[in-house]
Amino acid sequence: MPPVPSPRPPSVDALARDLADTGLPHPLLVDAARAAIAAGDPAQARERAQATAAALLRPVVNATGVLLHTNLGRSPSTPRAPAGPVRYASVELDLATGRRGARDRGAGALLARAVGAEAAAVVNNGAAAILLALTAVAGPGAVRGGEEGAGGEVVVSRGELVEIGGGFRIPDVLAGSGARMVEVGTTNRTRLGDYRGALTDATAAVLKVHPSNYRITGFTEAVGVRALAGLGPPVVVDAGSGLLDARTPWLGGPQPWLAGEPGVTQLLAEGAALVTFSGDKLLGGPQAGVIAGRADLVARCARTPLARALRPGAMVLAALQETALAYLRGEAAALPLWAMARRPVAELRARAAALGVGEVVDTAAVFGGGSQPGHDLPSAGVALDGDHTAALRAASPPVIARVTAGRTVLDLRTVDPADDAVVAAAARGLAGR
Repeated sequence: MPPVPSPRPPSVDALARDLADTGLPHPLLVDAARAAIAAGDPAQARERAQATAAALLRPVVNATGVLLHTNLGRSPSTPRAPAGPVRYASVELDLATGRRGARDRGAGALLARAVGAEAAAVVNNGAAAILLALTAVAGPGAVRGGEEGAGGEVVVSRGELVEIGGGFRIPDVLAGSGARMVEVGTTNRTRLGDYRGALTDATAAVLKVHPSNYRITGFTEAVGVRALAGLGPPVVVDAGSGLLDARTPWLGGPQPWLAGEPGVTQLLAEGAALVTFSGDKLLGGPQAGVIAGRADLVARCARTPLARALRPGAMVLAALQETALAYLRGEAAALPLWAMARRPVAELRARAAALGVGEVVDTAAVFGGGSQPGHDLPSAGVALDGDHTAALRAASPPVIARVTAGRTVLDLRTVDPADDAVVAAAARGLAGR
């Protein structure tokens, strides 16, 4: 008998057209079809297309109880530009003169005013802020009297040589800036005399680092900014979380769940020459990094060649400007982060009961994002027996939950009330799986 001819593979274009209901652009559907045919299984094309769609950036409902969830963009959505015609933005245009202007005259100037700084510069994230500040203050060429071609010395406590998420290590940042690190003290105790004994003619700065998600308790000792400022060299503080004012006037006064969190306003008042912090943590804005402090040092940061590589774009600057204006107007309590943080537990319990699914439970929310480790926020939500997190992630929109003691917990502290119906529908949909 003659051999039976193998069936011809389907047309790539025809197979791609059959996937149009996935919503992906045609070129991506062609890629999925071509890959499936090359693998010898055209039926895989839809699965490949769906995997491509799932990998795209999408809005999700955060029911984890982590307010600053790094994997979900940290601070919840920031203020958006009002609807209207498509227009450009005066990013680097001085409208009064028609000449080129500085990027920091908007968001940077507003944040400087909010914290009582002489000036402030904005870069694309918190790590970039501390890198640029150290490069400008202590990098090669920034220090007079130092060894030619080498950076100045930066004195830092051994107890503050921390590593946070993503491999961000203070020793590596110092090395990247071109400065030379001088460690003082011990892991748990560093005294003022340790810093003083390390000062030399090559000392360019003293660095103080926010411990982020790291805490040392018990037999400890550390030196405050006011005492360090009296040593002479500029004190650079990596404040990390970016709480603008420890008094939180926008919340009506200090909050117990922010106890011990340093405020940028207070750090500058105590004598810090520069304070760096993130925009998407306790500031409640977009991903950005801010350098606030002495005008001469901020100007030096702006002149450093690295500044151009780290500068943010118009969308970030616009969102950060709106965030800063909210603080200056006394309206910061309405920012999504603070609105979520201050909701009464009784309100969360009532919302949980209204979902009509699972068991209403008391929970403990956390700030996350390296902010306030060990400090919980009382919260409430619903619990479902078993681990349903994968199924909830497959919902539309995806709902992100956590598993505790074998139960799926949906914490409403981090859910916008407008999304309660979405959470309820996703939970009810589990019954059919």
